[in-house]
Amino acid sequence: MDSFCCFGASYSKLVGGRSSSSSGKGKSHEGLIKYGFSLIKGKANHPMEDYHVAKFVQIQGHELGLFAIYDGHLGDGVPAYLQKHLFSNILKEEEFWVDPNRSISKAYERTDQAILSHGSEVGRGGSTAVTAILINGQKLLVANVGDSRAVISRGGKAIQMSTDHEPNTERGSIEHRGGFVSNMPGDVPRVNGQLAVSRAFGDKSLKLHLRSDPDIQDTNIDNNVHFLILASDGLWKVVSNQEAVDIATRIKDPLKAAKQLTTEALKRDSKDDISCIVVRFKA
Repeated sequence: MDSFCCFGASYSKLVGGRSSSSSGKGKSHEGLIKYGFSLIKGKANHPMEDYHVAKFVQIQGHELGLFAIYDGHLGDGVPAYLQKHLFSNILKEEEFWVDPNRSISKAYERTDQAILSHGSEVGRGGSTAVTAILINGQKLLVANVGDSRAVISRGGKAIQMSTDHEPNTERGSIEHRGGFVSNMPGDVPRVNGQLAVSRAFGDKSLKLHLRSDPDIQDTNIDNNVHFLILASDGLWKVVSNQEAVDIATRIKDPLKAAKQLTTEALKRDSKDDISCIVVRFKA
């Protein structure tokens, strides 16, 4: 059992990344906000590389909902490290309560530096990340690196709260750093012909040409915001934002909604690991 440094709030590792599927649910202290998660291993011949966090903690008189999807590649060392350390690094930032955006950015960068310096332990691979911090059920902070995505339902309309970091859209940054973007027929654009995202944690061999700074968005949770969906690209490659919101709207139980979304991605022949968290703010 790990704990947040300096806060004394229990924080457990909720999925080991080894089983073919995992699911679960939980709720806030008052029980007003509920979440469910579902993770399914893809068809590729390697262990599960998606990890997640879904947890409510009490810290300094505040209740924080901590939710994340970490989609690893070339091994599960980096997403496992993120699952254990990224949120605690964010919350250790002294400015978190006065400038959470800056604290999140600094913690993302420092965590990436730690991963690179522990390369022999975490391996040569990398990971995307999408994290959501819900403060007292009222303010939502979403940060991401890579192509895992966060979407909220506002009045039934899908609003994307993250930015997909794709090589073609960030070609200028990659080339400025001395890299290149390949566009081979029948394949997706890749950094240096290898990686299909332009920002990631880890990936030491490509780091000169990659970024790990997050895009951050925030919103207030009012009566029009019904739920949040976090998912890896195993879902978003085959299910649109609005389709995902429409599916989750019909299913009040967030665990059942998360399972339905991963099942739908499988039915649409998604080959990747598929991970999904649904957080329902309103009953």
